[in-house]
Amino acid sequence: MKQQRGLMLIIIALMLGMLLAALDQTIVSTALPTIVSDLGGLEQLSWVVTGYMLASTVSTPLWGKLGDQYGRKGLFIAAIVIFLIGSALCGLSQTMGQLIAFRSLQGLGGGGLMVLAQAIVGDVVSARDRGKYQGFFGGVFAVSSVIGPLLGGLFVDHLSWHWVFFINLPIGVVALFVIAAVLPGTSKRTKHKIDYAGIVLLGGATSCLVLMTTWGGQTYAWSDPVIIGLIVAAVVMVGLWAFVETRAKEPVLPLHLFKLRVFTMTSLVGFVVGFGMFGALTYLPLFMQVVYGVSATASGLHLLPMMVGTLGMSILSGQLIAKTGKYRIYPILGTAIATVGMFMLSRLTETSSTLTMSIDLLVLGCGLGLVMQVLVIAVQNAVGFEDLGVATSGATFFRSIGGSFGVAVLGSVFTSRLNDDLSQVVATTQLPPGFDPAQVQADPTIIQTLPANLQSEFLHVYADSIAQVFTVATPIMAVAFVLSWFIPEEKLRETTKAVDIGEGLGATSAERNSLAEVERGLVRLADKRLRRDFYVKLGAENGLLDLPPESIWVLTRLQDAGWLMAEELAARADVTRQEGRPYVDRLIEQGLVRRSTDGHSLRLTPQGDVKAEELLQSCRQTLRELVADWGPRPELEQLIDELSPQLLGSPTDRP
Repeated sequence: MKQQRGLMLIIIALMLGMLLAALDQTIVSTALPTIVSDLGGLEQLSWVVTGYMLASTVSTPLWGKLGDQYGRKGLFIAAIVIFLIGSALCGLSQTMGQLIAFRSLQGLGGGGLMVLAQAIVGDVVSARDRGKYQGFFGGVFAVSSVIGPLLGGLFVDHLSWHWVFFINLPIGVVALFVIAAVLPGTSKRTKHKIDYAGIVLLGGATSCLVLMTTWGGQTYAWSDPVIIGLIVAAVVMVGLWAFVETRAKEPVLPLHLFKLRVFTMTSLVGFVVGFGMFGALTYLPLFMQVVYGVSATASGLHLLPMMVGTLGMSILSGQLIAKTGKYRIYPILGTAIATVGMFMLSRLTETSSTLTMSIDLLVLGCGLGLVMQVLVIAVQNAVGFEDLGVATSGATFFRSIGGSFGVAVLGSVFTSRLNDDLSQVVATTQLPPGFDPAQVQADPTIIQTLPANLQSEFLHVYADSIAQVFTVATPIMAVAFVLSWFIPEEKLRETTKAVDIGEGLGATSAERNSLAEVERGLVRLADKRLRRDFYVKLGAENGLLDLPPESIWVLTRLQDAGWLMAEELAARADVTRQEGRPYVDRLIEQGLVRRSTDGHSLRLTPQGDVKAEELLQSCRQTLRELVADWGPRPELEQLIDELSPQLLGSPTDRP
């Protein structure tokens, strides 16, 4: 029981760490208008989101490989510390530039939290229980996507925007101390040839391109040496990255994957989906708080239809795919619906009702939800075993980078339209003496204090500028609809059907290797079967029709255990000895188990050993059938040999 309590403490600490990192992708959105009114820098607003996402995305493969090579406990502690330092500095920021820099530091730690938390689960949880805990971690992503904007609004309204970041400190400190005190170090290490050059070049090229789209035509003219320099730097780094990847032993993103139509098309569609989702999340709260004049909390509530639609359709599409084995129709339908949703949002004005906006957001969310889950499934199904891990991380990489570009590009669109509309208002409207229109851009909340006629003018300016964001995003989403038709339909592998909701919604991949990806799917499938009368089916296959599942369970626990204390067996089953005794008695009556003379211990008879081995072989065969579509591979056979006794709960493979 003490061991079980320690495990639960570890799991809770890991979930807290992942929750912090996942929340910080969305919690800031509803606080941005208040942050801008305090720090200024409306034209830099997008980088508060982009800085975090870029840092977490680019650092993901590095955290994963270093964790394999040097041990995950120390690195997870380092990731928490970096994240907490970044959070504290974000809350203390005095300028928008400082906040952006510290958000990037926070994102660096956040990438490690999400990657390493999921990997550590495999180190501390037995295969028998791992499927259940994987579901818990998937739920963390789902919950954070829904409550993030709402929590951000609550902190802004009832405390201050600084608490959007300060709230991480007490939670993170608890996770830090629990992990340091309870998580055991692991001796298992995996040597890697880490592609440092590839990671740096890819991250640098992406950053240059995002800066170019942010600054071009706004801060600098397109012909300005700064913009030209960014373009040249991006092209050079992409060329060097391609050169490096052809020679790296473990490339961060192998170039040959782009020869696969499925990978290329899903990457492009994922890029656009991320573009639309995070672009909408960033600018809709600004619309609600400035144009509608609602509180930050209310703006978070208004976003719920979009997030609930995304979550609900992700779950539904995943279940339908697992049941039918068909997936191609969902990205086609999803991108079509999302395009319609974007178009509906582009029609919003300062006079639109909240009901209209909620319906628009629900449509957009449903469309995004139909796509996000499927892209990972399609990629995993299309690549060979040796590329499974890196292709999965690549699929989520492009969605995350798309989000970074979406926030930056749409931010540039918003700023450009805002400047044009403000200039027009200044030229055609009689302004009060001493009134500086730049104040409206520096602090949008000032609009609510203006005279009624002037207030309506500036509200229209903001409504029109934000609607322009969705006007531009609509044809971009339509491109994704066209591209989705080029994703081919192929027969799904069994383990591919087991992708969980966290993998679909998470903006950062867990950076697992190919064997770990198969194991993840296999454990989830096996967990479902174990909960669906699997012990009864195993018993029926091996001539034990008259035994209840509880007796089959006892039989598998006693295999190779020698004499086992009945008290310990009851504790493992979470029952009293009296409650478990009838099931043991059934085994004794059939000559499969015998009880010690003092009545306190149990062991298998020779006949029981034979039956327990038959049950184990049946379990192995079931697992072989689940991975048969990957072809014969020695590493998969070894994985089955390791997992089978764990899934049946053999005492020789306790966590």
